[in-house]
Amino acid sequence: MDTFHFLLAPFVASLILTGIHAYLGVHVVERGVVFVDLSLAQIAALGTTVAVLYGFDPHGRGSYWTSLAFTFLGAAVFSTVKARRTRIPQEAIIGISYAVASAAAILAMSKSVEQTEHLKEMLVGNILTVSWQEVRTTALVYGAIGLFHWALRKKFLLISLDPDKAEEQGLSVRFWDFLFYASFGFVVTSSVAIAGVLLVFCYLIVPSVGAMLFAQKIGARLAIGWTMGTLVSALGVFLSLEIDLPTGATIVCTFGVVLMLMALFRVMFKRAAA
Repeated sequence: MDTFHFLLAPFVASLILTGIHAYLGVHVVERGVVFVDLSLAQIAALGTTVAVLYGFDPHGRGSYWTSLAFTFLGAAVFSTVKARRTRIPQEAIIGISYAVASAAAILAMSKSVEQTEHLKEMLVGNILTVSWQEVRTTALVYGAIGLFHWALRKKFLLISLDPDKAEEQGLSVRFWDFLFYASFGFVVTSSVAIAGVLLVFCYLIVPSVGAMLFAQKIGARLAIGWTMGTLVSALGVFLSLEIDLPTGATIVCTFGVVLMLMALFRVMFKRAAA
């Protein structure tokens, strides 16, 4: 029972992360900007690093709002660059942003006496020590963002799936892109503080990619993605405790193994059907 109570908060936090990230992952994959989450997460981590450098608590409000401000800046940049309208691909801007944010974070941490520990937490987080207060706050923030996306789902999906048609209907793609990336920034800023950059990226991309192996419709892909994220989260948290490994890194590796098994199963199933 002690183990159950110890793992309950991290598991609930991972379910919350799965719920919002699997949905946003559908948009990100359809838009073809797979690494936007990794880049925004790194920008958010840079904001936290700068806040820590100036004496703020890494998990305090000052660090959160600084991180969010950095993330909004990244969202504004990404929403103004569209690959189909400029000579510079959007993925190039996203990659450059990630590289610069990573280097800037390393430079900032070089001035901190706790740079090694902060770098580790920034990359893989420490979801095993998440508190119930953090779980409740994250659930409220993600619930509000989820309602926002549900109310505007038709416009967001249309722009993600067919931006040309959206423009024909009179929608300002750039404006709606900024709304998407700004709401995305809220999610990433909160998630990085709990789970770290790498785990946030996996929660966003891996369930969506795994679902695409077996389904084309959005509803089916969400169902598969949510199921995959839930099972992998439970298994990763359990394995990290049993083998005494870092929880974030364990869940990331579990995501990779499960995705490979799903791909193998799909190949075997297609061969059997043929």
